[in-house]
Amino acid sequence: MNYDWEIFRAYALPIGGALACGLLAWWLLLSLARRMEGRDYRRARIVRVVSVPLAFAVPALLLISALEATPLEGRMLEMSIHTLRIFMVGCLTWLLVRAVAAGEAAILRSYPMEVADNLEARRIQTQTRVLSRVLMGTIILIGCSLVLLTFPAVRQIGTTLLASAGIIGLVAGIAAKPVFGNLIAGLQIALTQPIRLDDVVIVEGEWGRIEEIGSSYVVVRIWDERRMIVPLTWFIENPFQNWTRRSADLLGTAFLWLDYRTPMGEVRAELERICRGEQLWDGRVCVTQVTETSETTIQVRLLVSARNSGDAFDLRCIVRERMIDFLVRQHPYALPRLRAQIASQDDGEDTPARPMRRLDPKAMRSPGAEDGEPAIMPASGGES
Repeated sequence: MNYDWEIFRAYALPIGGALACGLLAWWLLLSLARRMEGRDYRRARIVRVVSVPLAFAVPALLLISALEATPLEGRMLEMSIHTLRIFMVGCLTWLLVRAVAAGEAAILRSYPMEVADNLEARRIQTQTRVLSRVLMGTIILIGCSLVLLTFPAVRQIGTTLLASAGIIGLVAGIAAKPVFGNLIAGLQIALTQPIRLDDVVIVEGEWGRIEEIGSSYVVVRIWDERRMIVPLTWFIENPFQNWTRRSADLLGTAFLWLDYRTPMGEVRAELERICRGEQLWDGRVCVTQVTETSETTIQVRLLVSARNSGDAFDLRCIVRERMIDFLVRQHPYALPRLRAQIASQDDGEDTPARPMRRLDPKAMRSPGAEDGEPAIMPASGGES
């Protein structure tokens, strides 16, 4: 009977004490985390991040020490400690991932994008989001690798793979090319930033904004609320348009085909009046130019500037609409028409008739015309 009590005490005291202390630590840490919920200062955020993983890691650590203090030996002790150590690695990986996520959230709070000039905020947020996801993936990969390496069979496979690293490395490299390609592309995008969150881009002929940059793909929100999923490597290997690379300011154009009799001075004055009356115009550019001519019409370009692509598009539509209305009301003869009729002085739609000026017939003749004067007059003395 005394022998049984000695065995019970040798196992019960260390394990029972470890369980009691572990449960107490678990309860205290979770209570502390709940108490800090809703508080938005730095110390509370740190406590929330650290306390939850520690609440599970501390009991496991105490149990490892307790099992080593018991008379338990052999395979049972080895398997128990091995399981607890795997659990500890999982808790540590969890803690590091939560720490990275907390650091990302802190940086994003410091640089909000809900401001008028958010170029710097978009740059910082893009770098933070991409790098944090790469770092989280690396931490999880290392944690899984450490867990697998605790098994002797996996270590043996690793030794065999290293012995044949040439062929296996080639096969693994080909198989893992998309994964590592996206990983490297993510690092390139984070560092060089050809795109950022909320950038306006033209991808495959579609206009949209960068909505999300993940670890392997980019989500582009198309103007009609569709979503285009594009691999990260695509933005490294293919050309595309980024309308907000340096700033959100943009020039917008509206083209009109008008008649040759269009009064360009009045068109310029009307464009300036339209721009000055619109809040969408940023005050930089307001230009009217004749950019092309054809047999029947001229092409007029109305060039205006705005603070961003959305304002530029709306301003272009307003300028085009109001300029057409102005021409219809004030100068209808400036609108293009087919010249299939003979204009007369009684045409009320045309400009006031001007008196015809008599021209010298000789001034209308081209040199060397068949019906003109001979280029060399014959000599008066007859035939030579």
